Amino acid sequence: MIDVDLARRLADSGLRWHPATGDRFVIDTVGFAEDVFTLSEMTIEAHEHPTGTVLGFNGTTEWALDSVAADDSLWLPREDQLRLLLSRAFRSLTRAGTGDSEVRVVIDGDERVFTAADAEDAYAQALLAYIAASVTLDDPDVASDTDGTAVSDASTPSP
Repeated sequence: MIDVDLARRLADSGLRWHPATGDRFVIDTVGFAEDVFTLSEMTIEAHEHPTGTVLGFNGTTEWALDSVAADDSLWLPREDQLRLLLSRAFRSLTRAGTGDSEVRVVIDGDERVFTAADAEDAYAQALLAYIAASVTLDDPDVASDTDGTAVSDASTPSP
């Protein structure tokens, strides 16, 4: 299962959660981070309201909690969800000689490898790098011509 700190970094990077059956989450407040919940139509359901999504607990949990706003929860994406989010950047998942998981991705044309003890954590690291690369502004010294061809800044001497 993905590390809660990595899941928080993904959320902070802009990754948004649309709760669905089977999703795992923690309530992102002090004292609850160790309790992992799973959305299930029998016990915890996502209810859409005009004011936002509310996760309703259907009385089968061992403590009294009626509902919590999805915004107060932290999604713990599964391996398959992280791989899907990486989309075409994903190349492979392999086991390193140390037993760690290695996720290979291509970001901005460069193959990169992310290693962690758990596959979910390696995928999460790769996704963080993918998100960061997708929101990084282009080099300010290089402008783009109308056809998308890179053109050097006018202050750069020509040969």
